[in-house]
Amino acid sequence: MTALRHDRQGIWAWRITGLVTLLVYIFLFAPIVATVVLSFNASMFGGFPLTGFSLQWYAKLMTNEPVLAAFRTSMWIALVTAAVTTLLGIMVAFALVRFQFPGKQTFGTLVILPALVPETILGVGLLVLIKAVDQPRTIWLLLLGHILLALPYVVLVVQARMIGISRTYEEAALSLGAARIATFREVTLPLLIPAVAAGMLLAFTISFDNTSASLFWRPAGVETMPTQILSMLKISISPEVNALGTVMILVTVGIPLIGGLILQSLTQLRKRVGRKGSAA
Repeated sequence: MTALRHDRQGIWAWRITGLVTLLVYIFLFAPIVATVVLSFNASMFGGFPLTGFSLQWYAKLMTNEPVLAAFRTSMWIALVTAAVTTLLGIMVAFALVRFQFPGKQTFGTLVILPALVPETILGVGLLVLIKAVDQPRTIWLLLLGHILLALPYVVLVVQARMIGISRTYEEAALSLGAARIATFREVTLPLLIPAVAAGMLLAFTISFDNTSASLFWRPAGVETMPTQILSMLKISISPEVNALGTVMILVTVGIPLIGGLILQSLTQLRKRVGRKGSAA
């Protein structure tokens, strides 16, 4: 009897947990769904009920020069950030995992520190610093700020993969006469490719979608996509803003998904080629 009561309590506990989880997901994703749906509303007043289906707001985005300029700026910064942080992240993770040097623990903590500090506090702190040294805000400082924010995540992803790679492969290549650079290029780097790709996509998403830090670091007259959306919201909430938000969702969610699918396809293709080679 006691066991049956415990089973019933367990079933109800799982049901309540599932219901709460469902409500949390609805709370999180309902505004996103509403934004996407309202971007196709034919009415100029962004609200329900819908008056018809229309793509006119996306067409207006294509002719809105401030939006296009903000998109180009965000895309350029995100691509450069992804490239630089990936290169630096590989070197930092390799140094932290494979080598011992004085101050290693402190160095690792300093690299990860920007991920532990809230972006708003970090943004205000760096803004105060550049004001104290009388340094004007430039696009290059904005780029450096995005690199600073994204680098810890790339290091953590690549470092986790590096720890799982046995030194045996590298030692075998070195014992056969390969140089250290050749060993890294031919042995270590191919094993790191999944983590490198994941870190690059993560850095791109973090940079492209960054709002709070960009508000403090961007120079006058330069807008990124998130700051452009905020400036448009100050005027009115129109379906054009919903269309721009939908584009942001597609970029920040679609690019990592596409990259993951491509990486998975390449991995499966490599396994098939390896099996055919073994069979031959």
